[in-house]
Amino acid sequence: MDFGLVLQTDPPASRVVDLMRRAERNGFTYGWTFDSAVLWQEPFVIYSQILANTDRLTVGPMVTNPGTRTWEVTASTFATLNDMYGNRTVCGIGRGDSAMRVAGRKPNTLARISEAMKVIRALGRGEETDLGGTTIRLPWVQPGAELPVWMAAYGPKALKMTGEEADGFILQLADLYLTEFMVKAVKDAAVAAGRDPGEVTICVAAPAYVTEDDSPEALAHAREQCRWFGGMVGNHVADLVSRYGEHSAQIPDELTDYIKAREGYDYAHHGRSGNPDTRFVPDEIVDRFCLIGPVEAHIQKLNALRALGVDQFAVYDMHDAQEATIDAYGSKVIPAVNA
Repeated sequence: MDFGLVLQTDPPASRVVDLMRRAERNGFTYGWTFDSAVLWQEPFVIYSQILANTDRLTVGPMVTNPGTRTWEVTASTFATLNDMYGNRTVCGIGRGDSAMRVAGRKPNTLARISEAMKVIRALGRGEETDLGGTTIRLPWVQPGAELPVWMAAYGPKALKMTGEEADGFILQLADLYLTEFMVKAVKDAAVAAGRDPGEVTICVAAPAYVTEDDSPEALAHAREQCRWFGGMVGNHVADLVSRYGEHSAQIPDELTDYIKAREGYDYAHHGRSGNPDTRFVPDEIVDRFCLIGPVEAHIQKLNALRALGVDQFAVYDMHDAQEATIDAYGSKVIPAVNA
């Protein structure tokens, strides 16, 4: 199993770079960041520094979207980084929940994501593609250039499109039942489209918080540090409920039931521990969606995720134990899972 580190690009950028370097030393192979230009600093500038200061880390956004940058600019940025550092980027893409809404726009449609994925991937590989009726190519992209595009998804149409078109699937929660349900949907769609389902990389991303023991006090603190994640996922779930209804055969109740007490969401606290808009998230959801507890609990859940077909676990590291979590994974969790 590969391991990734997910960070927000809060200033100073040097700390983001330092944490990514620490992650690589501890056996992580992917470095991801949020991409929301109003809320945080520009990630692609920081990727250049991360790549320059690491040897093997693959970097990318979790996730970018097709609405805040023109597609040829997105492709050119990735291709430039790959030309400089050797095919060490991945394009995670989605609807643009925070990036679009904070700027006063609606998240992108699936049709727009589909079209953008094709254009960005082709241009990143140096291939010709159609961009709104104009055929273009990046003439300076060298032979052998690659740019995998991984799609974030929850709903049935997005899962189907991921299996049909994307190089990878990003699932932002670590609930075992929902992981099994959604991975199956992606792989079934890949098979139906005539693809080898093994070609679709499966990445589960969620907060991880390693405690010294499983005492009620330690677990309670870990839950409070990770409760924000249920609120972030809840934004996407609320969109699904508005589209499909509260109880739909297409959306498991295990995903939608917990947002009934959700009242609103202020993106000023997005992705941060202590987010006051996530008090509605119950402890059960934190335990299901995240990895918390002593090292043994993390190893057990990661092995279960791998058995469900997960190729990478990406650690959301936004809490009060960033370095400690990276070090615990490097010294104990990753060696045990990949023994």
